[in-house]
This record gives sequence, structure tokens and C-alpha cells, in this order.
Amino acid sequence: MSYVIGIDLGTSAVKALLVDRDGRVRGEASESYPLISEKPGYNEQEPERWVEGTVSALRTLVRDSGVEPAAVEGVSFSGQMHGLVLLDAERNVLRNAILWNDTRTTEQCREIESALGGRLLDIAKNRALEGFTLPKLLWVKRHEPETFAKADVFLLPKDYVRYRLTGRIASEYSDAAGTLLLDVAARRWSADIAAAFGLPESLLPPLVAPHADVGTLLPDVADATGLPSTVRVFAGGADNACGAIGAGILSEGETLCSIGTSGVVLSYVGRGDVDYGGRLHFFNHGEADAYYAMGVTLAAGYSLQWFKDAFAPHVPFEALLRGLDETPPGAGGLLFTPYIVGERTPHPDATIRGSFVGMDASHRLAHFTRAVVEGITFSLKESLDILRGAGHDIRSLVSIGGGAKNEHWLQMQADIFGADIHKLESEQGPAMGAAMLAAYGCGWFGSLAECAAVFIKRSRTFRPREEQRAAYDRLFRAYQSVYGHTRELNEALAAFRKPQAQA
Repeated sequence: MSYVIGIDLGTSAVKALLVDRDGRVRGEASESYPLISEKPGYNEQEPERWVEGTVSALRTLVRDSGVEPAAVEGVSFSGQMHGLVLLDAERNVLRNAILWNDTRTTEQCREIESALGGRLLDIAKNRALEGFTLPKLLWVKRHEPETFAKADVFLLPKDYVRYRLTGRIASEYSDAAGTLLLDVAARRWSADIAAAFGLPESLLPPLVAPHADVGTLLPDVADATGLPSTVRVFAGGADNACGAIGAGILSEGETLCSIGTSGVVLSYVGRGDVDYGGRLHFFNHGEADAYYAMGVTLAAGYSLQWFKDAFAPHVPFEALLRGLDETPPGAGGLLFTPYIVGERTPHPDATIRGSFVGMDASHRLAHFTRAVVEGITFSLKESLDILRGAGHDIRSLVSIGGGAKNEHWLQMQADIFGADIHKLESEQGPAMGAAMLAAYGCGWFGSLAECAAVFIKRSRTFRPREEQRAAYDRLFRAYQSVYGHTRELNEALAAFRKPQAQA
């Protein structure tokens, strides 16, 4: 038997997954690392911690799985998007990496909009938001000019780790699409955007395809991990692109709902000339010549975690979510909007904050719990409706993440989305997508779709119930009105608010 390894470089930990030719997980290991938040809105990490964690996780995986190291044929990566790693000419890291959830770059976003106007959407296909990489580069250029002057190349987080494992500098299309520097349809860096901000093209790393073979492990890395230096290393993809691969979202109409800290509704797109007017993210897929459109709820699972921590800290999640079954749709007339750290889709608004609307003395913990979960799901439906309005025929979704762990929540998704919801037999998220890129790169399969047919199995389908769907349609219209009615109020309250970082 031979194996591949998928490495997912997350925001709080790195996960390594060992998978055999039948798609069975034969081992996994993870290592955590800290977040550095020196000021409100600042979120950074030390890239060396990623490398140390990845090497440690690989060493643990090889040791504890008991497989013959020589049987591991390939390694690939998934990673947190948008983070900025700056290297000098000697390939030393110049400063801590600035992460996707760092919000210091509002001024730079306005600068980008002013300089590029409509060309930004024409080329990069996405609006200027604080999370993207170009605003971070401009922030460093403005506020840390001595550091910027030393910068020879920038890398995204997983690309830096891969460089340290192989010695080769490269980026790939799916992650590069989240920088605002990529011509997304043409799959090349945009010389026009770089020139508009005085960025030398030499700062942009070479581009390869997600399944591209980028070398083998360096001898010292092989020694440290226990893997042979002959292991082939493949470029990998952005976490959402790999999440889509790992859920089998590989053909037109296939759609993913992922509820983690943030929430994502993502749909496969087979061509690069579509125009969503900036209402959705549009990125290159991990599959060759494909794309995906995506809406984001900033605080999906984070809203539920916040609610539990604030109001039911001693109640286990399993017990808390029993309230979903105990309370009918509508939570007794209680609505929640999950804008607790601002919002992304359909309201790119850093000032808006969440609301409970309709509280009365009859409401108990179970009502509030259901309202929170319904509000998260309503927010995701807004992204789904934009996709449908743009011509996507979405009749079913694959649900992964925290929202797929509770059957009552899965049924709620079916009722609110008005679509079948598929649960996977074994969900491993982006790490599985990375492993599939390695399996494809090693030649185990002729396509990622062939790989998915072996690696990914659906265990259960939840279908919408007409009575509940009709009730939720009425409630959803009320939910959609909350943003407009509270926006000015939240702007007035902003002066009294303690600044905070996004989830």
C-alpha cells in the first residue's frame, strides 16, 4: 500500500493527514501555534512557528501511524489565505506574517479603490477588503518603509512552509487569487495592478498549478520528519479551494456549505469570464481551469461559540444544541443577526454589529440557542440567494464543518436553503483536499473527479420539509430587514465600543 499526506496550515494549528489509495485516513497529527495581537485589529503569526509545527506534525504522523515511510509517495498543502510573509534576498523573514483576519488596512483599501476604480473587479474579480494581501503590502510600504525596502519576494503562508520544506519559491493560482494582484481569469500576476502601486514584479513569486510537482523534501527536513527525501511535494491550494476538493465540489452546480469559525457558501464555476459585480468572492479553484464563487459570513460558528461562552459556559455543546429540537422554527418570535465582528456577504460592513430582536419574558436558553443557529443559517442563505440570482442552479449542497455535526442543524439547513443537504461519511476538510491533490499529482487517478469518486462518500441526505420551508421563508424576510434598521444605530454606538479583532 502507498500513501499521500495532506497538510492543512490553519489559523490556530497545522494538521497532517495520512491517506491510502482507497481514501482511508490512516493517521493524523496536529500542532498548534499562537496568534499575536499586539493592538486591536492586529493579527499576526511568526512563520517559523508554522514550520516547526509542520515538521513536528509530520514526525508524529510517521511515528504513530506505523506505516513504512518509504511507502509515502507525495505531500501537498492547504493553507489559510491572504497572509503576508516578506522575505529578503537571503530568504530571511523580515517581520511577522500579517494574517487574513487583520483589519488595520482600511485606508489602503480606499487607496486601491481610488487608484483602480472598476479595473479592480475587471482584473482581480474581487473588492478591496482588509483581509486581502495587497492592502497589507501597501500598509508595510507606508508604515514600515525600511522593512519594505529590504523585501525581495512575498509569499502566502502555506507557500512559505512549502518553500522551507523544499527550497523552492512558488505560489499557485487558488491562493494567489486572494491577493488582489492576480489576473484571475488569465491566471497570471497583473502587471497593471503592481505598477499602479509601484510594486516591482520581482516581488511576485513564480506561479504554478495547484497540482504541480515543485520538488522533493530537503535532506534536513527528511531527517527531521522521518520521511524519505524522495517524497514528491505538490503546490497545493487555498483552504477554501482544498475544502471544495475534499467535499467533491468538482463540477458545475456542485455547492458547499462550510460552517467553521466563519461560514462559507461556495459554488463551482467552470469559466473565468463571469461577473458578480463584487457581491461575491471569485477565486481560482484547485482544479485546473476552474473557479469558484463564494459568500462569507464572518462569524458563523464563532457566533455560537461566543453565545455559549457568554451565556452558557458550563453547558456542553451537545446539551446546548438539544434546544434545536425542543424549539419550533422561529424560536418563539426571536431573531438573531450574526454580525458580532462586522459582516462580509452581502454586507461588507466593519461597523455593523449583531442583534437579538423580539425578546420577551417567555424566552429561555433554548429559544436563544435556536435563534443564533437560525441567524447563522439565514446569513449563509443570503450568499446562496446571490448565487442563485446570478444563474447558479443549486438544488443540493454538501455541508461540512461544525454545522454538519448536528442532525437538527443539517435539517434546518435543508429547510432554510430549500435544497437537499448531503452529509459526508468521513469529513476531513481542506487536509483531505490537499491529500487528493497529492494523489492526483502522483498519478493515482486521471483527474480529481476520479479521485473524489474513490475518496469521498456521502452518508445521508436531508431534504427540505415544505411546511418548515414556508415558515422560514417568512422569517427570512424579517431577518433581511434587520440590517437596514440597525445600520445607523450601530454607527452611532461605534464610538462607545471597544475595538476588537475579527474572529
